[in-house]
Amino acid sequence: MNDVSMKTLEATEVIEKDVVIIGAGPVGLFAVFELGLLDLSTALIDILDKPGGQCAELYPEKPIYDIPGYPEITGEGLVEKLIEQIKPFNPSFHLNRMVESLDREADGRFRLTTDAGDTFIAKVVVIAAGGGSFQPKRPPVPGIEAYENASVFYSVRRMEEFRDHDVLIVGGGDSALDWTLNLQPIARSLTLVHRRDEFRAAPDSVKKMHALLEAGKIDFQMGQISALQGDNGQLTGATVKSKTGETSVGCTRMLPFFGLTMKLGPVANWGINLEENLIPVDTAKFETSEPGIFAIGDINTYPGKLKLILCGFHEGALMAQAAAHIVDPDRRIVFQYTTSSSSLQKKLGVI
Repeated sequence: MNDVSMKTLEATEVIEKDVVIIGAGPVGLFAVFELGLLDLSTALIDILDKPGGQCAELYPEKPIYDIPGYPEITGEGLVEKLIEQIKPFNPSFHLNRMVESLDREADGRFRLTTDAGDTFIAKVVVIAAGGGSFQPKRPPVPGIEAYENASVFYSVRRMEEFRDHDVLIVGGGDSALDWTLNLQPIARSLTLVHRRDEFRAAPDSVKKMHALLEAGKIDFQMGQISALQGDNGQLTGATVKSKTGETSVGCTRMLPFFGLTMKLGPVANWGINLEENLIPVDTAKFETSEPGIFAIGDINTYPGKLKLILCGFHEGALMAQAAAHIVDPDRRIVFQYTTSSSSLQKKLGVI
């Protein structure tokens, strides 16, 4: 990722681009590729400190199985491939920033400002911000804040940080079951806690978890965490409260998976029509109710919408064609294939 310019600019600098993309997750990154093929310059703004969105923040080492051409690839691996793919187009990255205002200038272009004081001018704005800003839900356990980011974590960024630890995973959804299966081989011990013996995860994951349980490779406690033990942010144990009483479980790492809270943020104040905190778009261009502003990926909605990365890629391709007409209305765009177009291959640096 270091080969791509991750700029930190002075607040007084005005950045002019053809397109500003809000959100540097997989869909935003692929949009750079599609826009680049059409010679459109891009800047990406993201609230996180690195590209990749949820893939990088929440499950960098978790396998993804539905990316075309990759039977299995991690979130981090996918982001690295996308970064490599867009290198020829030299996008500028503006990280640790949130877009606070979006206004239309007298000449029809958009002016965006961030909480860092940056100003962007562009003819097209693409919102690829996932579902907005996601924050993990904190379980109602007294004093849990003292352990957060020391021995209590809400995501797994590096599996090695859990090697040879007594791991306690709390939850019954996909994340809880996935990390139970992925961390069991490297943990010293692993205990799964859920308030009931029914799970909301994929049936195959539940089946594999039960197999580990029957083989004595993991433990399961039905109940809820009511207290934590340990000093200076380091866990030594947790109390599991159930209908029959309380049980003490030894642990040095805890992963509570209670879901995510979505905050749409300033997008809600930009004059764009919203539908249950999502942005309605057409399916020809993926344009919002505001001409020149597009929404792709999980943040948009339309009949038949599927929240899949590959669907976001498709949306980005159609968006780019429409964006090119806005940036240069008089330009005649001839559709080309990368497999047969020498001009596109030159842009990509393969010939």
